[in-house]
Amino acid sequence: MTKYKDRYITNSITPKEIQKEWLLVDADGAFLGRMASKIAKLIRGKHKTNFTPHMDCGDNVVVINAEKVKLSGNKWDQKEYARHTGYPGGRKITLAKDLLEKHPTRLIEKAVRGMLPKNKLGRSINKNLYVYSGENHNQEAQNPRLINLNDIK
Repeated sequence: MTKYKDRYITNSITPKEIQKEWLLVDADGAFLGRMASKIAKLIRGKHKTNFTPHMDCGDNVVVINAEKVKLSGNKWDQKEYARHTGYPGGRKITLAKDLLEKHPTRLIEKAVRGMLPKNKLGRSINKNLYVYSGENHNQEAQNPRLINLNDIK
């Protein structure tokens, strides 16, 4: 904040001042919702001191071991993901356990996407998330820094 004629003005970051980092998150044994909310916070940039709500100032996040994520209670059998084919009566329901078997990365992608803004900014921020099942990922060249999600509040 800058003082200007007895008022405080909030400094807004410019695109030149944005510094993005590459972060690596291991989803092994993590609960889906808690992990997704912390990842959404990192992608949005809310953990930074120069957070600007109308800009993409967050970090790039790589998630590995997506198939080892946990859900509490009976959510594997009760949590449903709905989609529509576009035809009359074309509503399709998929259970969480079926989605994990077919596409293990989509559980995390859908959870994080639901916690981002529902506008152009949210769609562009969502491109900063990279989810992989297994230990291997394609972002070794960026040297992502391994972080522990339990340290983020």
